[in-house]
Amino acid sequence: MEHQVDSLLDKIMDVPGNVGCLLANNQGLCLGAKGTASEHSAGIIVAISDLASKLDPTSSSPVISLESNDKICMIHKHGITGAIYKQKGT
Repeated sequence: MEHQVDSLLDKIMDVPGNVGCLLANNQGLCLGAKGTASEHSAGIIVAISDLASKLDPTSSSPVISLESNDKICMIHKHGITGAIYKQKGT
């Protein structure tokens, strides 16, 4: 499974503008991280996704977009939780 996770993370990083990515399980354990994504943020990313899904429990899992001055972090849960960090303006 580790090879599959690494392969998926590599594909995500190959997309122009992506500067980091992370995958985490439902307990917040980091399955893999590349680029600017920190494995230490896995638990926080899962918690954000879980809390955002409580805003509208009747809809499917939301996509959360967090913006800073230079980056955007998009979080989505579909079985496992993924976060993609993009350079702003690309």
